[in-house]
Amino acid sequence: MRRWPLSAKLLILSSAVTIVGFSAICGSVMLDMRHAEQALAKQTSENLATSIDSDIGRTIEQYDLSLRAVVSGINTPELGLLSREMRQLILFDKAASSSQFGAIQVFDAEGDLTIDAASLDPAKENRANEDFFKVHRLDGERGLFISVPRMHRGAYSVVLSRRITDTEGNFAGVVAGSIRFSYFLDLFDRLRLNPGETITAVRRDGIVLLRAPFDLNVIGKDLSKTPGVMRVLARANGSYSGVGAVDNIMRLFVWRDSGRPLIVIVGRPWTGIYTLWQKQAWRIGAIMLALIAFISVGTVFLAREISRRARAEGRLEELATTDALTGLRNRRKFDASIEMEWRRAIRSARPIALLLVDADYFKIFNDSFGHQAGDQALIAIAGCISAAAKRSGDCAARYGGEEFAVLLPGASAQDACEVAEKIRQRVELVPADPAQLSVSIGVASMRPLVTMEWTGLVEAADKALYAAKAAGRNQCVVAEDTHRSMAA
Repeated sequence: MRRWPLSAKLLILSSAVTIVGFSAICGSVMLDMRHAEQALAKQTSENLATSIDSDIGRTIEQYDLSLRAVVSGINTPELGLLSREMRQLILFDKAASSSQFGAIQVFDAEGDLTIDAASLDPAKENRANEDFFKVHRLDGERGLFISVPRMHRGAYSVVLSRRITDTEGNFAGVVAGSIRFSYFLDLFDRLRLNPGETITAVRRDGIVLLRAPFDLNVIGKDLSKTPGVMRVLARANGSYSGVGAVDNIMRLFVWRDSGRPLIVIVGRPWTGIYTLWQKQAWRIGAIMLALIAFISVGTVFLAREISRRARAEGRLEELATTDALTGLRNRRKFDASIEMEWRRAIRSARPIALLLVDADYFKIFNDSFGHQAGDQALIAIAGCISAAAKRSGDCAARYGGEEFAVLLPGASAQDACEVAEKIRQRVELVPADPAQLSVSIGVASMRPLVTMEWTGLVEAADKALYAAKAAGRNQCVVAEDTHRSMAA
């Protein structure tokens, strides 16, 4: 990454931002879909709970009206003067004789059966030990009592009963009837429940009366102390997420309390609620992963291609601006550098210095020892120049055949002389093989003005170079004072 060009880094950054952005959008959409599935499940459960509560509530209310009518009729004094047939017609309506209802019975204060809607001559029967009878005998304020499902008159039923109070307010017996459990089973069988879904009807004391799917072990179970049912009994309606009191399945529980004797609770497992969402999430996630992989691979490929091209362009530029023999900058690069540094010096009002370095007696050296030895000599001189001009802004170039130029931005004449002297001394220390090397150096330093051109700096350094050669070579001469030199 550090060696990659800026364009490749920007491409990678933009691709990463795109991936993160699309991932955030998809994540937000999937979360909204999840919340929508939860809201839909809650609304569906509320509608189901309301529907079942209404159906069961209407049935119980209808039967309770028959019980109330019997309680009211029993306290009528004229009822005892009527025949049994007429008494049956008055006390028991057609609703109480429906196939889903058991026959209504009247028990006296001792628990003995006195009137039976199914018979004009009821058999002897005592129900004093039954729960419904004990409840009304002990609690004078109890209204409608609904028992847990039990065997009643040969059928599994839910017993509904009301207290009979005489004119003096004393306990006078109980009117009891039943709703066959088959009615509730038929009601629940008409519902299409998914695996794990439950419908539970509890009394207001937390006793389970009905449950779908049917489980006989749950019927009659007291759940009033469980956290979930405690919430149900404390609020008129609502929902919560929790583990079922009967099994360990995590569900969404929704209930609607319409004020009727029973409370209907609908439970839906979260796994079922999120089934469709999970399929959609997996599909969207797979598509996103495929797109991310495609974008990532494409981005890496393009970034590498950009980096490869940038390196190739860099190598081409280096070849185009580097002298093949000495490894220094060539004349073209030097001209571009001095143009740029000259303008920069004008803007910053800083000096700029130039060294022109020429190998002494190079033509004679080349003719005497051959071109290969001459090339080695130029390479040695270039190495000395590179070692002396090491600042980042310095530009050392091969200016001509055996002539070199060193551009020193921000250097004064004194600074430039010090660099020139280092170069001259380093060349002197080059091993004399096949002959001793030396250079003459012209030094020029200016603080350029807007009206000046950089060619003036080159001319000044060139004049100083000729002055160094005229003074005997192997020395440095400053253009401002050509009479002073730094001799070897």
